[in-house]
Amino acid sequence: MTESEVLPAPPSDSLVRRLTRLNLQLLSVTMLLTFVLLATATWYVARGRQVHAAQLSAQLLANSVSPMMVFADRPAAQTELEAFSRRSDLLLVQVQTPAGAVFAQWQAGGAAAPRVAPPVAMDRLADATRVTMQELEVWEPIRLKDEVVGVLVLRESLAGLRMAVLTISAVAAVLIALAILVAWRGLLLVQRRALAPLVELSRLAEHIARERDYGKRATVYRRDEVGRLTERFNDMLKRIEVWQADLHLQLEQEQEAGQQFQRLALKDSLTGLPNRLFFQGELQRYLAASVEHGELMALMFIDLDNFKTVNDKHGHDAGDEVLCEVSRRMAGVVRSRDVLCRLGGDEFALILPALPDQAAAEQLAQRLIDAVRVTLTIRGEVMPIGATVGLAFAPVDASDATDLLNASDQAMYEAKRAGKNTFRRARHADA
Repeated sequence: MTESEVLPAPPSDSLVRRLTRLNLQLLSVTMLLTFVLLATATWYVARGRQVHAAQLSAQLLANSVSPMMVFADRPAAQTELEAFSRRSDLLLVQVQTPAGAVFAQWQAGGAAAPRVAPPVAMDRLADATRVTMQELEVWEPIRLKDEVVGVLVLRESLAGLRMAVLTISAVAAVLIALAILVAWRGLLLVQRRALAPLVELSRLAEHIARERDYGKRATVYRRDEVGRLTERFNDMLKRIEVWQADLHLQLEQEQEAGQQFQRLALKDSLTGLPNRLFFQGELQRYLAASVEHGELMALMFIDLDNFKTVNDKHGHDAGDEVLCEVSRRMAGVVRSRDVLCRLGGDEFALILPALPDQAAAEQLAQRLIDAVRVTLTIRGEVMPIGATVGLAFAPVDASDATDLLNASDQAMYEAKRAGKNTFRRARHADA
């Protein structure tokens, strides 16, 4: 199948688009979930590292100020705290005495004061760390030779860390969006190429359903599931094509047989003339045309004379031969448009349409009688066959098929009573 043969435009919701959309949705959800998990993990890992760094810094600073606490050197402690405050995220650093009094302190503008450690808990502050989304706070005991001489409080802001994580997340989100866009284009291209045989098969099926053209075949591109489906589809098309050809041939044969049966049903099997069934239909048709157009037509009812004698004396085979010969003789004298029929036995009827006048029918009746009366020899024996004719006209004598047939039949009996081998025409009812 070539590109230019069938293949209508793909539907708006095609399999390629639907699969691409589903795959893209699944990919987007997966990447979004991965992004959230990575962003969360990044935040907690980075915050943990900052907490750990703050705890180490607090320990180092506590070790540095411990001699100053012992010697009550507040200026030196203050200088040490101010030197330590160069860290950008630092909000507050404070040194407290064991009793909870502030020994030295550095505080960024706007930072809240720390809570005071209870004296009874001084030996338990090694792990005192409070972390929120905004800041972290570390309480580190100040020891000198394993004796707690004070408490160091260090508070740092997590705003910088939060901003860094948000920046990384924003960059990652942009990269993920770009990746999804590239994936969408790639999925569309890959699936369109992968599903091209299936799409072509679908379009071919639509074309065949619309055009009933079972001679088409789909192309097998690969020996995969779609390829095997295409092979089965082609096998089905081939079987349908063969079945359709057989059915067409069978219908033609049945039609021909029906026409032949119809011809046989309307034809006398012995003489080959139209039979009574055909005569009845033709009489109705010609009579209706005669009445409609105002044309003169005639009906002859013909009965053979002495036919029973021939059958009794010479047998039915001789009688059949007589009927065939008489039929040939009568058919030889009628006009081409006249309709000669055998009604059954030795009875015949002749329809004479479109007559110029009644005399033409009477002359034809006499010629028919003369043709039948010519010496007829069968198997060396002369057959005493003659013909008696009853003649009726339409619409003069009757305008109905049954009345016209009865009128010609009555006229034939009048001719029989007149001595046979002659004709009589129907009498009017007022005659």
